[in-house]
Amino acid sequence: MTASSSPALVVFGEALTDFVHHGDGRWQSAAGGACWNVARVAATLGTSAAWAGAVSNDAFGQQIVEQSRIAGLDLDYIQVVDKPPLLAMVTQIDPPRYLFIGNDAADLAFDATRMPAGWQGGCRIAHFGCISLVRQPLGERLLHIAESLKLAGVQISFDPNHRALMGPDYPALFARLAAIADILKVSDEDLAGIYPGLPLQESLQRVLELAPRARIVHTHGAAGMTLHYAGMRLAQASFPVQVADTVGAGDACMGAFLAHRLAEPDAPPAAALRYAAAAGAATCMQVGAHAPSPGELDALLDRAAVD
Repeated sequence: MTASSSPALVVFGEALTDFVHHGDGRWQSAAGGACWNVARVAATLGTSAAWAGAVSNDAFGQQIVEQSRIAGLDLDYIQVVDKPPLLAMVTQIDPPRYLFIGNDAADLAFDATRMPAGWQGGCRIAHFGCISLVRQPLGERLLHIAESLKLAGVQISFDPNHRALMGPDYPALFARLAAIADILKVSDEDLAGIYPGLPLQESLQRVLELAPRARIVHTHGAAGMTLHYAGMRLAQASFPVQVADTVGAGDACMGAFLAHRLAEPDAPPAAALRYAAAAGAATCMQVGAHAPSPGELDALLDRAAVD
């Protein structure tokens, strides 16, 4: 594989199957996982992208592979292994609450030596985050990849997506990745989980000190989002939409922000932030972790311009 043909965005981490409880005894399954969602959103928006990870050799894994194909992800980066699937039981939709099942699941079998030859040549941004970083031995492998890519001049993107299974040692892990991140997304919920008991502003200040040169996207749910970069603070209101649920909204924001950065690296920072906000809103209009199309985002952006 040549540098010109390898994806500009490579996303590392988990893909899984969400089982969403609807409160009336019904469970609905869908392919998901924070890292895979980011890759799928970016690819759907036209980015040359890959999700690098392992999935099970069964119906659950096949669905992830098929949805990856539909989104336009480079399938050469997906490893199919004879391991059980990783499952996320979404016991509450808004705000989402997760229970993960899969102590020896397929995601842990990801082998970086099986990635396409020369893949680093065209990679401009590598994204990491969520539970993949605390599921061993996968987590240490991904940290090594992130730090090696940073030394090679690749931009590092990081979204912690804090979950309950991240224990008291997680702040040190967060600091390790935040220190090398060029793009970092955190939500109000992330900050509360990483720094329990600290006021929100104090938690944010810690992040700003950890990653002083990063573009830090701070999301506030329905209250919009803020970008901190090079001493600037840019605010972006949320787009008013009819909300079906908020599952995957943060992942859509991240995927869209990365897609915009790769497509228009010289655009004003506010443009990427607005694009990310539109993606989050478009996802909230659909049930589950939706990957919005460029047309859906254009419609929201055009409507907002008229309003």
